[in-house]
Amino acid sequence: MIVSMQDKGEALLSKCSKGFKSLVRRKQVDSVHVRREGHQLARKLTALDLTAIGVGTTIGAGVYVLVGTVAREHTGPALTVSFLIAGLAAALSAFCYAELASRCPSAGSAYHYTYICIGESVAWLIGWSLILEYTIGGAAIARGISPNIALFLGGEGNLPAFLVRHTISQLGVVVDPCAAILVLIVTFLLCAGIKESSLVQTIVTTVNVCAMLFIIVAGGYLACKTGWVGYELHGGFFPFGLNGMLAGSAIVFFSYIGFDAVTGAAEETKRPLRDLPLGIGMTLTLCCILYMLVSVVIVGLVPYYALNPDTPISSAFSANGMQWAAYIVTAGAVTALCASLMGSLLPQPRLLMAMARDGLLPAFFSDINTRTHVPVKSTVTTGMLAGVLAFFMDVSELSGMVSVGTLLAFTVVAISILILRYAPPEEVPLPSSLQQFIDSVRKQLDDDSQSMERKEFNDVDIVEQSPSQSDHGEASIQYPLIEKQFSEDKQNPQRRRNIAVWNIALFCIGVLILTSVASAEYLPSLVRFSLGTVGAAILLCSLVVLACLNQDEARHCFGHTGGFLCPFVPFLPAACILINAYLLMSLGVGTWIRVSIWLIMGALVYISYGWRHSSLTNAVYVPMAYLDHIYRASSSHQV
Repeated sequence: MIVSMQDKGEALLSKCSKGFKSLVRRKQVDSVHVRREGHQLARKLTALDLTAIGVGTTIGAGVYVLVGTVAREHTGPALTVSFLIAGLAAALSAFCYAELASRCPSAGSAYHYTYICIGESVAWLIGWSLILEYTIGGAAIARGISPNIALFLGGEGNLPAFLVRHTISQLGVVVDPCAAILVLIVTFLLCAGIKESSLVQTIVTTVNVCAMLFIIVAGGYLACKTGWVGYELHGGFFPFGLNGMLAGSAIVFFSYIGFDAVTGAAEETKRPLRDLPLGIGMTLTLCCILYMLVSVVIVGLVPYYALNPDTPISSAFSANGMQWAAYIVTAGAVTALCASLMGSLLPQPRLLMAMARDGLLPAFFSDINTRTHVPVKSTVTTGMLAGVLAFFMDVSELSGMVSVGTLLAFTVVAISILILRYAPPEEVPLPSSLQQFIDSVRKQLDDDSQSMERKEFNDVDIVEQSPSQSDHGEASIQYPLIEKQFSEDKQNPQRRRNIAVWNIALFCIGVLILTSVASAEYLPSLVRFSLGTVGAAILLCSLVVLACLNQDEARHCFGHTGGFLCPFVPFLPAACILINAYLLMSLGVGTWIRVSIWLIMGALVYISYGWRHSSLTNAVYVPMAYLDHIYRASSSHQV
């Protein structure tokens, strides 16, 4: 009886252990050995195409309103500095994305990197969050286009009747046919091919950038004529102080979200190792320069307290006798929204395709059209969903959920950089069809290892019998095998990896405690200070330990080598994690409740489908060192 209960307990423990391992299983990093079956995406994009996609996605119409609101309430003339600080904070995430994109240039962006570096369950949640971000983001952008088109035409009365918003009184819903039609048009463009859609994206983005250049040049000319009155104020350059400027930076940080769309087109880039980091860098640099120049001009043209919070740029020109400039500004806002809509709908089909290839979603989403080399089924599905939402729902209240998906992705990408540098995966999954080659190579390498051990043992015997051993330092010079053994024992790579993993985990815990306490203003001051001190201590201690550890040598052969490398590791990824975690914790409770419901739904979908159908379910994990031997053995057998 007791023995039977023990057997049942051991069986249950074994099942639990197996289940946990399946949650953290990691897929193989991209390499020359990975060959996907079927039709592939077409590699047609250059660095210029990627930059157009990134700039178009990043610069939405929000900047045409944001400058007025933030300047009036938070920064004053220091708005330019806020944009600069926010740009530098966004650059931290951009550096992390650039390295992972060049090492692992496949579709899926943050989902793909997380699956390789952290594990399947976390990757699923990131992918599920990004699905929500792209869907709601696309619908919200589409709903914002029709009012701007109406404004450009002089009012809703000038719109064709079938495009005008109207209310269904029985349902209490305001439908927006214009938004739905725009989503369908963009979906059709995306189905036509990546080069065709990127060409349209480039044209629309160019018009938007030209509108911003007009604002900068014409506004700068007017400001020179009027003497830059916005900067001649008694309150000085920082009327709201340093805290106001930093609060403004936190708000305008979200205007930089969108550069990660560049990595969504990784499989369609001609030279990903060079063009992906270049596209990310050019996108962020160009956006930061445009934002700063526009803010310099507008805040200098009109005193910050006189800016119209709804139409700050148009009002600033009107106050200086250029009412006609409103048409150019509105045209810029419309093209900005159209480019941002295309950028929001572009990555999602590729994300669904990547998740379907990994078995976490039905294979329907992984089909690639033979003529256009685009995942047409995924594109049509996501376009129809975004179109229905844009038609029936006012999703502005859900826009905060978009920020959660982006910030979560930024955070896990920075964590992935730490894992890649200090504890990259030692084993890779291979299909069970290669089991005979795996067994053969493992036996051969084990035999070779035993032969080497016997040889080294004989060498040590010779050294022990040699009189030169008594001389100080002679043994290590004449017999390098001994020095190598002593060095390996001293470094103990596995122990170093374990220390690194624990300290990465402790750092994340410290960040979670510190940012949670910093945003929990309802707690008593003493409790906040005490918990904050504990979180800061854990954070700093773990970061110091990581800085003192040597990075893993295996990082040099992880994925595609020779691409961009993130600088200042571990400090840059650590700062990225801290900033994004703080912004996540600063979001409202209502947003987190809605996101939690969505994530719970995602967990149920994963448990019921993804976990059971994962491509790694029957995979065999082998050491990385065996990989080349196994592939050579299988190739020679096929020949």
